[in-house]
Amino acid sequence: MRDTLGGWKLVILCLLLWPGGLPRLLSAQEAGRPVGNLSGSLSGTVLDKTGAVVPGAHVALSGAGVEREAISARDGSFLFEGLPGGKFRLTITSIGLGAYVSPEIALAGGESGTAPEIVLPIAPNNVDVRVVVTEQELATEQVEAAEQQRLFGVLPNFYSSYVWDAAPLTAKLKFKLALRSASDPVTFVASGFLAGAQQAANTFPGYGQEAGGYFKRFGAAYGDDVISRMLGSAVLPSLLRQDPRYFYKGSGTKRARVLYALAAAVVCKGDNGHWQPNYSYVGGSLAAGGIANLYHPARNRGVSLTFRNFGIDTGGHALDNLMREFVFKRLTTKTPAGGQGKP
Repeated sequence: MRDTLGGWKLVILCLLLWPGGLPRLLSAQEAGRPVGNLSGSLSGTVLDKTGAVVPGAHVALSGAGVEREAISARDGSFLFEGLPGGKFRLTITSIGLGAYVSPEIALAGGESGTAPEIVLPIAPNNVDVRVVVTEQELATEQVEAAEQQRLFGVLPNFYSSYVWDAAPLTAKLKFKLALRSASDPVTFVASGFLAGAQQAANTFPGYGQEAGGYFKRFGAAYGDDVISRMLGSAVLPSLLRQDPRYFYKGSGTKRARVLYALAAAVVCKGDNGHWQPNYSYVGGSLAAGGIANLYHPARNRGVSLTFRNFGIDTGGHALDNLMREFVFKRLTTKTPAGGQGKP
């Protein structure tokens, strides 16, 4: 027995003293564990077929000896950090929706990757229930997402819908979006710049100059914008069941898209999904121009002021639509990942 124990001691001693012996042994024992750079990450966003985000989805990651789980955040996003290099696969499930299994996603050591577009299908046995029960909820989610859209992350782009078949807005949501736009700090700043330009050109001389004249012009500019917005985007659309948003087309020939954008100044989508004359916007602009007679200088009041404001409003709206169709999408942050316009 003593000889046997002594032999094992000799073997252990040799392993300790032999150059590289113990590290090789440890390396062999750890061969099955993930090694290398563990600073990689993988992120993504979970959406449903309408392009709305899916919070609370179960996200499972596997591959390269790693098994992880996460729950998508309120904005549908998820993040796995501390990953080694290798190939991974995602499996996503959510209540009321079908499962999604991603193709293999390769990450180099230390790489920060983004999963390809993740769209959960609607579970076949839940199609009817989901459409009927959640349409209003879906519209609310889409409006909340639109309120995050800003050009360069600053200028509001709330009324551009990049989801072609977006859920119709309730009257409450139409007023919510109009009030959000009217109370945005950028709206006050824009009215301030317009008032300054009018003062410099002495537009509406009845307001006078100095600070008093500037604040009168500012109040009139802001009043013109807010009254037109509330009437044309909330009050009349609620009464006439019309949608005040611009629906990004994004497909077809350039000529067809130009004509579509210009026509959208006087044509809109109804809450029933059919295109129709935009009585809401035209009526709202004319009514706002008439109301402007109450607070503009006496010498500028009359029918001419009404149609002047209407012309400026309608022309600006058409130009705005052209920018929405060809420019704004590239410059807008937080657009819905599944929103690509008309299929």
